[in-house]
Amino acid sequence: MKSLLFFRIILALFLMQSVMVFAQEAQSLQSNAAVEAQVQRLSKELRCLVCQNQTIADSHAGLAEDLKLEIREMATKGMTDQAIVDYLVARYGDFVRYRPPLKLSTVLLWLGPFALLLAGGIGLFLMLRRRQKIMVDTPLSADEARKVRELLNKES
Repeated sequence: MKSLLFFRIILALFLMQSVMVFAQEAQSLQSNAAVEAQVQRLSKELRCLVCQNQTIADSHAGLAEDLKLEIREMATKGMTDQAIVDYLVARYGDFVRYRPPLKLSTVLLWLGPFALLLAGGIGLFLMLRRRQKIMVDTPLSADEARKVRELLNKES
């Protein structure tokens, strides 16, 4: 009897824990749809500094939530998208942009993949050309031809 009661209590606790997993904090929606649209648009353009490979719209990190609130406050004050991005870039650097601008400091980031692809293509071309030169048919010497005939006769 006691073990059945204990089992029911444990089962109830497990079931309550699984319900808590699905609980999330409610998203705050502005009464002004334009401000909320601006926040959503900017959230998709800015990188989460904690997660680094996610936008702040996708991230659930505390810093991402703080950045969204900060963007919402600036948007409510009437700041433009560019002004908000400029403020965040001044504060966190170009890394906060999910798509960094093409500047002297980021030129390797933008052109590096193309340079590596070009270098790989040139390397492949040179390797195939050298391989073709090596594979030129050279006639067998009399000794080599004799050894080949012996091996072929031995197998049959």
